Amino acid sequence: MLAVSNVSLRFGDRKLFEDVNIQFNPGNCYGLIGANGAGKSTFIKILSGEIEPQTGNVILNNDDRLAVLKQDHFEFEEVQVLETVIMGHKRLYDIMTEKNAIYMKEDFSDEDGMRAAELEGEFGELNGWEAESEAAILLQGLGISEKFHTMKMSELNGSDKVKVLLAQALFGKPDVLLLDEPTNHLDLKAIQWLEEFLINFENTVIVVSHDRHFLNKVCTHIADLDFSKIQIYAGNYDFWYESSQLALKLSQEQNKKKEEKVKELQAFIARFSANASKSKQATSRKKTLDKIDIDDIKPSSRRYPYVNFQMGRDIGNDVLMVRDLSKAQEGVQLLKDASFTLNKEDKVILIGNPLAKTALLEVLAGEQEPDAGTVKWGVTTSQAYFPLDNSKFFEGNEKSLVEWLRPYSPEDETETFLRGFLGRMLFSGEEVNKKPSVLSGGEKVRCMLSKMMLTHSNVILLDEPTNHLDLESIQALNNGLIAYKGVMIFTSHDHQFIQTIANRVIEINDDGTIFDKMMSYDEYLEWKETQPSVK
Repeated sequence: MLAVSNVSLRFGDRKLFEDVNIQFNPGNCYGLIGANGAGKSTFIKILSGEIEPQTGNVILNNDDRLAVLKQDHFEFEEVQVLETVIMGHKRLYDIMTEKNAIYMKEDFSDEDGMRAAELEGEFGELNGWEAESEAAILLQGLGISEKFHTMKMSELNGSDKVKVLLAQALFGKPDVLLLDEPTNHLDLKAIQWLEEFLINFENTVIVVSHDRHFLNKVCTHIADLDFSKIQIYAGNYDFWYESSQLALKLSQEQNKKKEEKVKELQAFIARFSANASKSKQATSRKKTLDKIDIDDIKPSSRRYPYVNFQMGRDIGNDVLMVRDLSKAQEGVQLLKDASFTLNKEDKVILIGNPLAKTALLEVLAGEQEPDAGTVKWGVTTSQAYFPLDNSKFFEGNEKSLVEWLRPYSPEDETETFLRGFLGRMLFSGEEVNKKPSVLSGGEKVRCMLSKMMLTHSNVILLDEPTNHLDLESIQALNNGLIAYKGVMIFTSHDHQFIQTIANRVIEINDDGTIFDKMMSYDEYLEWKETQPSVK
């Protein structure tokens, strides 16, 4: 069991936590959520002991072991990969080190023999004889093949280092597992493996993630960090989000009888409870949901941007024709003889080589010229483009946000209109006078989305639009794009974002050719499993 008692923390005048009192129980996976800057990572550091709170304390049973996902990817550069994983269980690793040092002695004494016997006993109790095989299984599950296990960490690329550090945290069945953004830099197979690992993990997990699909798969509870407090709710992220939105709607319907509100909330809980799958994690979640009292469902204080893409004109039958498109960069063939046609109902997710995906979007947006082939947009189309790198729109810009946005507003350039528009994107009051050059990554994305919405385009091109966004903004953007009636081509690593929007998949293969099929993302993943030879 892990508990927090009266924990408070301030940075200067800023209050992150105040008198937080919560308990995390074995068998549950808690998704720690909160707006960007609310203090999620700081709270994880308090739980791990890296940061001391100003008041209160963290309570962990004496015999319980806590493991945390390391964030310093260069901490173990001179250590072998397999050894790095085993270092996740400090006591076991210390025993192995001391034991090996004793056996290496040339003048082996009776005292050394007695000490070695003690260590061997504890080594066995900690399942030390299985340590290397367990570490190897974790690494292989995450996609690190055996040939890398004896290499030094310095010889691995960045994403593989992240996988090794994740294996380190998972190693040895810790009693409490703290994971801050564990899916960052993981490929799809590694994420799916981690989901299954956590679903079957029997101890306590606390995880921070912007991946809603991941949170929905693994979480039995949501720990909501808001107004310097943390409130724990049963259910996964979707349950928390939809229940809080429903509770907010019902709280605003003053004339609705209480009995009607209770009935609607009960039906909502029953629907989510009935959808629980047969997995161990979902079964546990279903039991918890069945016990929820109506008063447990509360409105969220979260603020969501208003994302609403409207088309200035209907789109005709001729949308886009791409023929024999080729593009190379620095001697690498990114696109080769690619041909496809877009229809007016298409919502296309681009899969494959990140450089090739970005190159294709840049060509379609007119930002680059192809090496060969043609791109022909229909006469009724108008395009808005969200680039992967938006820095050129903000660097050195000393205007206010109102003045920054004004040139992109074709209809109404009044300050009242622009202030209102920015307000809906969470730039309220004096925030509209901010200089664009000082904005955070998430604020820049919201500005770019504002710019795009003002164009009223009937085709939108988006290159990783969820990067830098918090969960609230991702949810709002997701909802806005689901409702959008125009044509869309986009890239993303957000499973739920893709699955709820895309109806067509274009995969760019390693040789630059494309695979093109009308299907949902989940259907594509199922198809991919049956086609091991297809790149």
